[in-house]
Amino acid sequence: MAVSLVNPGGLPEIDAYRQVSVASGSRLVFVAGQVAWDADGVTVGEGDLAAQVEQCYLNVGTALAGVGASFDDVAKLTVFVVDWTPEKMPLLMEGIARAAAKLEVTPVPPATLLGVAALDVPEHLVEIEATAMLD
Repeated sequence: MAVSLVNPGGLPEIDAYRQVSVASGSRLVFVAGQVAWDADGVTVGEGDLAAQVEQCYLNVGTALAGVGASFDDVAKLTVFVVDWTPEKMPLLMEGIARAAAKLEVTPVPPATLLGVAALDVPEHLVEIEATAMLD
């Protein structure tokens, strides 16, 4: 495997992700920010953060599979959430859990969560991009 996930001593252990990834492969994969569109470009879960997070993760999984990768190869995720507040964390985690169950993975690479004012389409509440490493 080209990516190893680590929680080094001296840093807090966070259930949702690992603090560090070590990439040792030879090919980088950059997945553009994925929003809650289905394959036809229709927004999934309008007004429902958990449903949109789930769809974003599924779309990242589809993009990775399209180049022979999976969440096991992801070195870093960046999550952009419109009007983020800490009260939204349970919805974010619910969406991740639902996607993980469907993908049969535990997507815990290092992640950065950023609150943003808006995304490209007003009904989009979240966008997720990924960087992966392949052998």
